[in-house]
Amino acid sequence: MREPNAAGGPTVTPEADRRDSGRVPLELLVRDAALGGSFEPRRGNLALGGVYFDGLHPPEGSRFELRFILPGHGDEIRAVAEVLGVTREDGRFGTHLRFVEIPLDAELAIARFLQQA
Repeated sequence: MREPNAAGGPTVTPEADRRDSGRVPLELLVRDAALGGSFEPRRGNLALGGVYFDGLHPPEGSRFELRFILPGHGDEIRAVAEVLGVTREDGRFGTHLRFVEIPLDAELAIARFLQQA
């Protein structure tokens, strides 16, 4: 469940951040869609509807461009994801995003990959 934050929007909490699909560790390349610039490597994990990565503290609703390669899948996947919330554990921030623009073939590849993982 998501609880409202001080601004009235949803806040993702570690206990409440449950997904129907499993999560798989993954190396991501990310950049703020509004700022552009270079993609930065981030460690994170992948779920059916989005990703999580360590670091940063962007505002909810911000969009990020993502690039990653699924293990055993040769083509790079490119997607745009929106920030759902930011968590803080052990002094580190983590950013939770959901896919908002992703090609259908990439979604299907992710679903197949997660079923096998």
